[in-house]
Amino acid sequence: MWKPDRSSKTPMYLQIADYVERSISLGEYPPGSFLPSERRLAERIGVNRSTVVQAYEELRAKGIVESSVGSGTMVSREVWGIRPGLSPDWRHYVQGGTFARSLPYLRRIREVLQERPSIINMASGELSADLFPNEQIIQVMKEVPFEAHLGYDDPQGYYPLRETLSGFMRRELGIHTTESSILITSGSQQSLFLILQCLLAPGDAVAVEDPSYCGSLAMFQSAGIRTFPLPVREDGIDPRDVETLFKEHRIRMVFLNPNYQNPTGTTLHPDKRRPLLNLAAELGIPIVEDDPFSLTDFEGNPPPSLKSIDEHGTVLYIGSLSKIAASGLRIGWLIAPSTVVQRLADARQQIDFGLSIIPQWTANAFMRSGNFGEHLSFLQQALAHKQDLLIRSLERELGDEVRFTAARGGLSLWCGLRRPVDDLKLLEEAVKRGVVYTPGAVYGSVPGHIRLSFARPPASRIEEGIFGLAQALRFLQV
Repeated sequence: MWKPDRSSKTPMYLQIADYVERSISLGEYPPGSFLPSERRLAERIGVNRSTVVQAYEELRAKGIVESSVGSGTMVSREVWGIRPGLSPDWRHYVQGGTFARSLPYLRRIREVLQERPSIINMASGELSADLFPNEQIIQVMKEVPFEAHLGYDDPQGYYPLRETLSGFMRRELGIHTTESSILITSGSQQSLFLILQCLLAPGDAVAVEDPSYCGSLAMFQSAGIRTFPLPVREDGIDPRDVETLFKEHRIRMVFLNPNYQNPTGTTLHPDKRRPLLNLAAELGIPIVEDDPFSLTDFEGNPPPSLKSIDEHGTVLYIGSLSKIAASGLRIGWLIAPSTVVQRLADARQQIDFGLSIIPQWTANAFMRSGNFGEHLSFLQQALAHKQDLLIRSLERELGDEVRFTAARGGLSLWCGLRRPVDDLKLLEEAVKRGVVYTPGAVYGSVPGHIRLSFARPPASRIEEGIFGLAQALRFLQV
């Protein structure tokens, strides 16, 4: 994000004018398009509004922009005498295409996090810096000789990593698989993307949890997939709802996050698991099990995954290191029948010729070391402590204004508000008080819920963040 150089001898308003002029010349703002409002640009680059007003006046004096009361500041249609038809309208292209944009709430949250990196971040589903195993990974990289080939690798992924994952899945999660049934992906989202693009077609119907992970919902929309909700109750979804959706809409897949579901934190009840698997086998529809959180179980004893008790080959299993070790490595995996893996590997090779070997080698070396098990134990204890801090802060600051159920794993807490408020107004008021979170509406759920990440903010700032949220909520309820 560009910001003016405060140490420069050039006045800031002239720096801003030059920046905007360059953006116009590069086609970011084609003739006839509107510039950001003075207030919004001032907030974005960290200056007073009056400074942006001066910059826009400079551009008006050059004939580059025009302003009208109530409409805003627009790029001149005859800027520098060039007819607008000669310059591509990049905004028209940006607004086109088949890939859906993120929801406005999510774009606003990203914008806030870019502009204010010091804000208390209870929105991101990511570990805080002190929970990443940086030192352990550096140690492994120093001690283990790098012996991998630096050219294009196997489309399914680095074979030694698939070997390591096969053994790890069996020991830790009771999932029996082989190297040929594992595809290494760039995180869980790529696994989901490949499934949607290769195994489904536009117009197909699928069942998804409600509420459900917002990143998945956008991907379904982009792929033209029709989604039908499976309500998430205190003990997870009801298998009978799957049967109903199959009869009414002929759903072709079911997408579930059974352990510490995102965003609600609920776990599918053990008594529902085998009936669900038997039903799916009977109907002939696959279940995609997204399992990013089992290994965060605070006691190190997660519930059995659906894949571990799957006797019919019904479950496609997605896992990742992003939520348990290092999101920046971009290492995920998909466990599926080898014919499915080969189909998805072929598609992925067409996209990017496979993942970089370096993060795959790093992940393999780390997972094979004793450091990985030690890190998981440390992480589980740290997350349990952070959730306790969050719960105590909520009880102290908001009392019965919020309702929630503590989870046994995961990275966040799903909270219902006793009295409804405007989602956008509450978010903006919270931002003013130094904290950002995720409104429940982005997960496809009814209004009146928020998701608070306890994994991302430092433990020392959780209490401060909840104090700011409580102040914002009381301000709107006066």
